[in-house]
Amino acid sequence: MHRERVSENVYWFQSEVYAQVTAGVVAGPQWAVVIDTLSLPEETLAIREFVEHELGMDIRYVINTHYHADHTWGNGFFTGATIISHAMCRSLLKERGLPSLENARRVSAAFRQVKIVLPHLTFESGTMTLRVGKKNLTIAPTTGHSNDGISVLVDEDRVLFAGDAFMPLPYVVDGSLDDIAASIKRIGKMGLENIIQGHGDIILRGEIDAAVKENLNYLANIRKAARTAVRRRSPEEYLEEMSIEACGKSRVYLGGLAEELHRRNLRAVYQQVKNGQDTGGEE
Repeated sequence: MHRERVSENVYWFQSEVYAQVTAGVVAGPQWAVVIDTLSLPEETLAIREFVEHELGMDIRYVINTHYHADHTWGNGFFTGATIISHAMCRSLLKERGLPSLENARRVSAAFRQVKIVLPHLTFESGTMTLRVGKKNLTIAPTTGHSNDGISVLVDEDRVLFAGDAFMPLPYVVDGSLDDIAASIKRIGKMGLENIIQGHGDIILRGEIDAAVKENLNYLANIRKAARTAVRRRSPEEYLEEMSIEACGKSRVYLGGLAEELHRRNLRAVYQQVKNGQDTGGEE
């Protein structure tokens, strides 16, 4: 697992096992906040070890940016912490997370010690704030990757833990293309020093504008490809020809999963267009 100090008392972690998924820690004088958990128990436990033994403090809160397994299934390893999320995250984790974990346990022994812990403190609209020492965290909705998505802004440092609303390859299968485009645009206007993506590397201030434009361009291109495919005799063949590069993206790693995520994006947007559910954007 990679670890980096982003600013004073703010840390970033990146999985070396699954899809470059990330998590964060904001530390105060006596206790800390963890933002998301990682995919496998050993990496999540390494975060806890770092906070408790290297920083020498307890973990009082864990914030889930959305309900997906690679961001929430480590909740149970932070005994005594209060879990914070959007209200929809709690509902989706209960509805979909519990059966998903049962399936995962049948496939891999690594998940046998995982226990889903539902968020204790949720909000439905507006923002939530949390004070950690001298730092103020603003928690706000950033939907599109999923309908329950939130991000966490460290106000004083202008560091945003964006969850999966911002990724090296936007992923919309469980959300909305229009919503994620709106979230990306808002993030681009926040005057940030760093974006901590839900997956991938940290985006620095000088890289933000280009990353925003590239992600919006990719979303526009997959929508255009889906609309074109609907008019073709062999839509599947046309979509198969639309590579990541053809849609404006290059050098996307994500632990080798980028190509599969791109294919899922194309299929999902194509189905929306085909079913008359795509009403936004311009071709």
